[in-house]
Amino acid sequence: MNFLEAIASGFRNYINFSGRARRSEYWYWVLFVLLLGVVTALLDAVIFGESELSPINLIAGIVTFLPGLAIGFRRLHDIDRTGWWWLIVFTIIGVFVLIYWACLKGTDGSNRYGPDPFS
Repeated sequence: MNFLEAIASGFRNYINFSGRARRSEYWYWVLFVLLLGVVTALLDAVIFGESELSPINLIAGIVTFLPGLAIGFRRLHDIDRTGWWWLIVFTIIGVFVLIYWACLKGTDGSNRYGPDPFS
């Protein structure tokens, strides 16, 4: 899956919390959100100057929040973990655990969350 396919898949499946997501889909989405955040922050700085307002960045964050959460759930499903593991993000160590899990290769073949996305 390439960068544009991952973005399209993220928005197409924005409320799909079932199934599985490949590593490439997840990490391209993370890259997209980071780049979007930088671009919207720059736009806010140019348009609104030194103001504390950043409405463009806020709108971008709202638009990408739910698709990002869904991709994160599906990424956990790919390594045969429940999406509820996302709740450990609220702990300091949990962020590192989720990053580690996001880097793992998915389960070969089918698992309880669906067929292998590579097949």
